[in-house]
Amino acid sequence: MTIRHPEKVNKPINPIKKKPDWIRSRLVNSKEFFLTKTIVNNNNLVTVCQEANCPNITECWSKRHATFMIMGDTCTRACAFCDVKTGKPGKLDAMEPVKIADAVLKLNLKHVVITSVDRDDLEDGGSKHFYEVIKQTRKLNPNTSIEVLTPDFLRKGDAYKKVLEANPDVFNHNIETVPRLYLKVRPGSRYFSSLELLKNAKTLNKNIFTKSGLMVGLGETKEEIVQVMDDLKAADVDFLTIGQYLQPSTKHHPLDRYYHPDEFKDFETIAKSKGFLLVSSTPLTRSSYHADEDFAKLQQNRINKN
Repeated sequence: MTIRHPEKVNKPINPIKKKPDWIRSRLVNSKEFFLTKTIVNNNNLVTVCQEANCPNITECWSKRHATFMIMGDTCTRACAFCDVKTGKPGKLDAMEPVKIADAVLKLNLKHVVITSVDRDDLEDGGSKHFYEVIKQTRKLNPNTSIEVLTPDFLRKGDAYKKVLEANPDVFNHNIETVPRLYLKVRPGSRYFSSLELLKNAKTLNKNIFTKSGLMVGLGETKEEIVQVMDDLKAADVDFLTIGQYLQPSTKHHPLDRYYHPDEFKDFETIAKSKGFLLVSSTPLTRSSYHADEDFAKLQQNRINKN
């Protein structure tokens, strides 16, 4: 039996707190759910919905919304919050760009989110592969808006520029948590490097929307969350997502507490007052949760203003 998180085997046991009533997923349309599952499986694709054990998978797949995870299902990092498998990844699938593009076409997606595992083993962190996936997806689906959720490309120099060269509509990189918790929660990442990546992306291409996300419930304070908002605004980030951390197992980072929906509303109000173009802040919010609807709303607002 393969151990999914070998680095966590000797970690202490952290009991999982019972979920409150407001944390629950729902199946909207079972027929569409299984159609989405079939298309994903037939194309031999990996989705973050499955690999990260997302609580929204039933709702999203019932609407034919799937977030594709490229470059395999094994991550070279070992973040304390994440349920994606860790270890030594395999070779890149040269046909993956075609498979993704084909799946987007079959699902008839108006907006697609493409993310990846961290590939520190690759010289460019996988940026060229991102480029190929974006270009092929756009070639086959010219009317589909494309959002990428990328790694930090830490210590990969200007590799991130190759992703931007493909001109995605949205460039997303999650800051994940407050700087004080980075060594415990994201030991392989650096807070200010992530901020710099987001800032550089906007500087390089003003026409691309930038986006980032936070988890809450890891032990941060409200003041620290607000400070992260200020840091992201200083980096010229356009969109912000805030969601509840859900502890995947007893070996993952312990859940500090569940935030009430009213607290998420408060975060949304604060973020909007700081000038973010789009804010999604609910217990079940994830980077790609309702991303298509949010992007469509933004486009419509732009049309109305013109």
